[in-house]
Amino acid sequence: MKFGMRVRGGVLAALIMFAVPVAATLMTLASSPAAAQTVASIVVEGNRRVEVETIRSYFRPGPGGRLGQAQIDDGLKALIETGLFRDVRINTQGGRIIVTVVENPVIGRIAFEGNKKVKDEQLSTEIQSKPRGTFSRPTVQSDAQRIAEIYRRSGRYDVRVNPEVIEQPNNRVDLVFTIVEGSKTGVRSIEFVGNVAYSSYRLRDIIKTRESNLLSFLGGADVYDPDRVEADRDLIRRFYLKNGYADVQVVAALTEYDPEKKGFLVTFKIEEGQQYRVASVNYVSSIANFDANVLRTYSRVNVGGTYNAEALEKSIEEMQIEASRRGYAFAVVRPRGDRNFEAHTVSITFAVDEGPRTYIERINIRGNTRTRDYVIRREFDLSEGDAYNRALVDRAERRLKNLDFFKSVRIVTEPGSSSDRVILIVDLEEKSTGDFSVSGGYSTTDGALAEVSISERNFLGRGLYAKAAVTYGQYARGYTLSFVEPYLLDYRVALGLDLYQRQQLANSYISYGTKTFGFSPRLGFSLREDLALQLRYSIYQQQIQLPSALQNCNNDVNNPTMAFNPTPAFVNSVGQWPNGTVNGVTDASGGMGLWCYFDGEASLPVRKELQSGKVLTSAVGYSLNYNTLDNNKNPTDGLLIDLRQDFAGIGGDVTYLKTVGDLKYYTPLVSDIVGLIHLQGGVLTKVGSDLRMLDHFQMGPNLVRGFAPNGIGPRSINPFTSNDALGGTKYWGASLELQMPFWFLPKEVGLKGSVYADAGGLYDYQGPTTWTYTGEVTTPQNSNCIRPTLPGVLPANPGTCTGLVYDDSRVVRSSVGVGLIWASPFGPLRFDYAVPLSKGQFDRVQQFKFGGGTSF
Repeated sequence: MKFGMRVRGGVLAALIMFAVPVAATLMTLASSPAAAQTVASIVVEGNRRVEVETIRSYFRPGPGGRLGQAQIDDGLKALIETGLFRDVRINTQGGRIIVTVVENPVIGRIAFEGNKKVKDEQLSTEIQSKPRGTFSRPTVQSDAQRIAEIYRRSGRYDVRVNPEVIEQPNNRVDLVFTIVEGSKTGVRSIEFVGNVAYSSYRLRDIIKTRESNLLSFLGGADVYDPDRVEADRDLIRRFYLKNGYADVQVVAALTEYDPEKKGFLVTFKIEEGQQYRVASVNYVSSIANFDANVLRTYSRVNVGGTYNAEALEKSIEEMQIEASRRGYAFAVVRPRGDRNFEAHTVSITFAVDEGPRTYIERINIRGNTRTRDYVIRREFDLSEGDAYNRALVDRAERRLKNLDFFKSVRIVTEPGSSSDRVILIVDLEEKSTGDFSVSGGYSTTDGALAEVSISERNFLGRGLYAKAAVTYGQYARGYTLSFVEPYLLDYRVALGLDLYQRQQLANSYISYGTKTFGFSPRLGFSLREDLALQLRYSIYQQQIQLPSALQNCNNDVNNPTMAFNPTPAFVNSVGQWPNGTVNGVTDASGGMGLWCYFDGEASLPVRKELQSGKVLTSAVGYSLNYNTLDNNKNPTDGLLIDLRQDFAGIGGDVTYLKTVGDLKYYTPLVSDIVGLIHLQGGVLTKVGSDLRMLDHFQMGPNLVRGFAPNGIGPRSINPFTSNDALGGTKYWGASLELQMPFWFLPKEVGLKGSVYADAGGLYDYQGPTTWTYTGEVTTPQNSNCIRPTLPGVLPANPGTCTGLVYDDSRVVRSSVGVGLIWASPFGPLRFDYAVPLSKGQFDRVQQFKFGGGTSF
């Protein structure tokens, strides 16, 4: 970088300009009697803005108030270092010390040209040169470097910054920084050297840095950032330590700029070492009356299992906290590992010792410009005056990071007022916690869907969560208002409130629509880091919506506004068909026929739900969640178990007990292939009043892929009705899936494939089968109705068929299929193609399924 043509020279010229007169001045002063003058005898010349007394103040007299050679030298250097003067000269004349100065110009204005990616305001705050400040060439050079560094941190390493000085009258200048931003410098390749146990493809999933690709413009992880690369070294090391490689070393992270590729090449050098297993786990204590074996239940290290440094750290933390709860506040748990290099095993001993008796004097919080102090302090399990416990401090730091309120969280200690006191310093940097999103998506079930939502994770700086969302789609519409208080009455109990309204419209899978309005408060408890409990109450009102053509046979003779609705007896007496031929059968009765039944009618349970009007459900329930997944968004290892129970009957119009269980187990296999076992099941139990059809389980591709939504299980098969899925009171499902990457594609594309096999069943409909309001009865009681061979197809002689005819065969449904999973920048997308191997006679098949959405 260099100055513009209007100002010539540079730092070297300035130094030469200073050095020549200074040397001459010092030689003169060395032989001059003026070197013994006082400060008051100094004469200042050439100054315009800087006061005489200010210049004199840089000369500090020696003993006796006299200025010796050393004091003059120091004063000269001090004046030069102020940056206020372009030139300083000292000489003698008539027994006086004369200081001649040439002041630096004053900066009139500072401008930036060529900057599009970084705003003027941000650049102005970063540079040291300021309007109405003193112009200094070294400072300007430093400012140019600062500006370039800002661009480099955003990935623009081709940036060029040229400072230009424009002379103005009255010893003033304008400063213009001309910036050539250049394009972003991405990471063109990421390589690993020395990795044997894990492929490069797997390790790329561990680190944060990504290779540049066609969709990189939607993110920023492909931009070269040296700090991120250094953090990736630690992520790789911790990954190996978690998987038993106790000797691992990430020797270096080499970066090289390739001018041809116009990007960086990053190479991680790894020395894996051997994988270790745990040979034994022992517990010892040097504290009197404390049995270390009581901590055995808090160990996550298993004998015979793979050594896991992360599990070891969590064990130490929980053991130390438990010892503190038992009254040993200063107990310290330290692990000792004895390695057997030949057998590749490690014997671990947890040693409990008495630590230093140190107390917390204060907890000082810095950097929380928006978040209230108490929101931060409540994440600590200790306070001022308590015994210092490193495990509790580390837990508090982890909790603060998990809040996702801050860019950075760092807790350090400083000495207190005495040797047994420490001060905790909590350094924070706030970040934006509000989100506004417009989301769109499409699925074969719900059609096109759009959502607008606004949320705030740290509402009013009080740590509250609030969200409002409006959904409008082809078949689904509604809104949701949510609020969460994570610390109810200052206890670690989360209170959640949800108010919602949902409308599901009729579509090709169901003939009816539903409208639901409800409110649900809930309480959440974190029992352990991997175990959570939720208690909830739900109250909602639900009603059926039907097209008029599917509800025009109500047989209500007391309602004269309705069209004539014949009774089954009348239909049977005048004939079954309208005038003409249907399915090869000709009506010879005169054409009265089935009247309104012939144009289609909703199934009996659906019409009965409609006649019931608005139904109120009041239920209490709980959920128990166990989660050991390594990654909630893209899991490759761990177990997720969810158990839910809901009892309806705390007031309201319906009663039932619903129990649902869901288990997912992920495990890494070979060559980056991940295995998934998915088991699920549910039971709906009648309690008191009859069960509604809407309370039954409805299943489709969520149980066995390859089937349509609501395509499995009991179904109305009356040829004159809409053949609705009735649902069941019992279901089970099992799925085995293999997920694998496409090794020929870059990891950053986010594509992987899957193959799977599903099996399951839904059966035991216990909803309404008769309806005294219309005189309709189910098939076993209505001998006039003959079951069709396919839904909607008339048999040769169907009979009256005005009641409920349904199929509830206990057939195991199964399928095999392939899937495409894309963690796209637009949001998660999944495509499935499955072929049923076994199905019920009246099940509905949908081999292709697609779902996904995005925020923009």
